Amino acid sequence: MNFTNIKIEEYILSNSMKIPEYLIELERETNLTTLMPQMLSGRLQGRLLSFISKLISPENILEIGTFTGYSALCLAEGLSSTGKLTTIEYDLEMKDIIERYIKKSGLADKIEVIYSDARNAIDDLDKTYDLVFLDAFKEDYILYYDKILPKLNSGALIIADNVLWSGKVITDPEDKTANAIIEFNKYVNRDHRTENMILPIRDGLMFIRKV
Repeated sequence: MNFTNIKIEEYILSNSMKIPEYLIELERETNLTTLMPQMLSGRLQGRLLSFISKLISPENILEIGTFTGYSALCLAEGLSSTGKLTTIEYDLEMKDIIERYIKKSGLADKIEVIYSDARNAIDDLDKTYDLVFLDAFKEDYILYYDKILPKLNSGALIIADNVLWSGKVITDPEDKTANAIIEFNKYVNRDHRTENMILPIRDGLMFIRKV
């Protein structure tokens, strides 16, 4: 991100809804203690996730890929009064930080964390979902998508992260991950079961609506 974009993002955030203090603390700890802190959704994307969730007021949210829990906490802000968020994380090393900040947020009664491989865990889910955030292994995006879609209510929204992969979908399409993302983007765009739109926010967000 260049200097101009940093200043623009600062301006956007200074004129947008307030970020909860526990998320600021979680961002700081993630940057200090994890090997790949750039995996965190971050302030701008996090506020967007929160805003979209509040627009939908979902009864059930599913997240594939928790990392340290930042995006889950943002999404949970918009849950209906009886709503629940289920998030699936493969890396057990994240458990301590995830659970500490869920507790700190006051949203512990609304969030369930499943520590498992999402490729298997999705099959065991017995709910239908109004909102899904997809941010796990990019090479498995098509697999996740196909497993998730039958569990969505009509009109439900999937938000898939990293669909531009630092621009490598154009600049380095032979990169293994970029190639997987390219195939996913094509797959969704051809799927008559959904409508989709990619926005160039952070590393690219694809919004997918089940028709």
